[in-house]
Amino acid sequence: MKAQSTSLRVRLPVFLFVTQVITVALYAAFVTYDEHVDARFQTNRTNHIDNAVYRDYPVFTHIQVMIFLGFGCLLAFFRLYGFGGMVFNFLVATFAIQWAILVQGYFQFSYEGKIHLGVINLINAEFACAVVLISFGAVLGKTSPLQLLVMALLEVPLFAVTEWAVLRYLKINDAGGSILIHLFACYFGLGVTFVLYRPSLNKGHAKENTSYQSDIMSLIGTLFLWVFWPSFNSALTLKGDDQHRAILHTFISLSASTLTAFALSAMLNKNGKITMADIQNVTLAGGVTVGASVDMMISPAAAYALGMMGCIACMLGYKFLSPFLARHFRIQDQCGIHNLHGLTGLISCAAGICAILMANEEVYGPSLYEIFSHRAPVEGDPKLQELQMLIPGLQPGLGRTAQEQALFQVAAVFSTIGVSALGGILTGFVLKLPFLAPPSDDLCFDDKLFFDVPLDYDSPLKVYNTITTDDSAA
Repeated sequence: MKAQSTSLRVRLPVFLFVTQVITVALYAAFVTYDEHVDARFQTNRTNHIDNAVYRDYPVFTHIQVMIFLGFGCLLAFFRLYGFGGMVFNFLVATFAIQWAILVQGYFQFSYEGKIHLGVINLINAEFACAVVLISFGAVLGKTSPLQLLVMALLEVPLFAVTEWAVLRYLKINDAGGSILIHLFACYFGLGVTFVLYRPSLNKGHAKENTSYQSDIMSLIGTLFLWVFWPSFNSALTLKGDDQHRAILHTFISLSASTLTAFALSAMLNKNGKITMADIQNVTLAGGVTVGASVDMMISPAAAYALGMMGCIACMLGYKFLSPFLARHFRIQDQCGIHNLHGLTGLISCAAGICAILMANEEVYGPSLYEIFSHRAPVEGDPKLQELQMLIPGLQPGLGRTAQEQALFQVAAVFSTIGVSALGGILTGFVLKLPFLAPPSDDLCFDDKLFFDVPLDYDSPLKVYNTITTDDSAA
């Protein structure tokens, strides 16, 4: 066991140092400041209040909390794998964001041979990071840090290319990332865990359990994610009424899924008790389910209904679908990402398509062509000039009908699932290479393989009653 526990002594440092040297060289060659950061663009007429940092930084900090505290604590639910859940989340998240700034920057923020860096780049990079961390949940406790870093190294470019292609050629509406974040991350992670299938784990694992303290830590992560999810869903929406709606819809949907989760948890428990795993995961379903239509005029009632629907699908998935997939389809989904991100993501996409089909000028007014920019009239259309009188700065669109836009949404769903699943399968074969130091079956879900742990790390916390007779009498 000692040979295994020290097998990263050369491999992990070499990987990190080599990638860091390559990264700093690429930053030096291709990354510069955008106009809101570059001092050369500032004059005595510059209004510093107009700097993008005041608009984007608050949202950036909220997503930071979700990435490093929310995901980190949430993944610390195994009794003997708290270090692994939180620390590997920290490691992989930092690496993925650095890498995504370069890869996404090439596709989205590059001109004149340079990637122009601002806070908005960091927000986009953190969305790419969220994709990696969701996929990480499928293989939690069964992979080495080196495997996770390689997974991030491969997943970020595939995500960036898919995102660029879908947005550039299919031109969809996906404000909350139900297609490009949740579905991509889910099916990529399922593809990886399909290849990394471990038959012995289907029979259960002695260390695949939680403790009182680890469940509390995981719940803290849930609360961080819950509180800041409105910022996640509204970060890239149009400023103003669109962003306002996105915040309201996300909160309402999360509230609905939370209350429904408590009800279902007690109802489906044979002893009528609340199950912590349900509260840690299923309560978040509403944040995903409302994502594809979050900035649209769907009504608060619809947002509430979507939260309830997502919660029900997620709960039933945990109870029945996850065990079925593990037994019959070689998919050992450790954190149930298919339930929280896959099933709810599909419901969200269906709701978004319905909202697109029902969108018209009677409901939205002229702003219909801002929210659904590809439905705006083409260049030269007389109606475009009329709309530009009402909305100065409105750009020409593609003149799509509601039905055409809905078909492109459907195409995006299927293409994203196909590309991500295939990419996950191929990545899984790479991660099976022995020099990436995968843990053996008996050492899965155990921190001692990769960490110096306290001597009592595997002992239950003991609480001693130190109240004296005099104290109690007082």
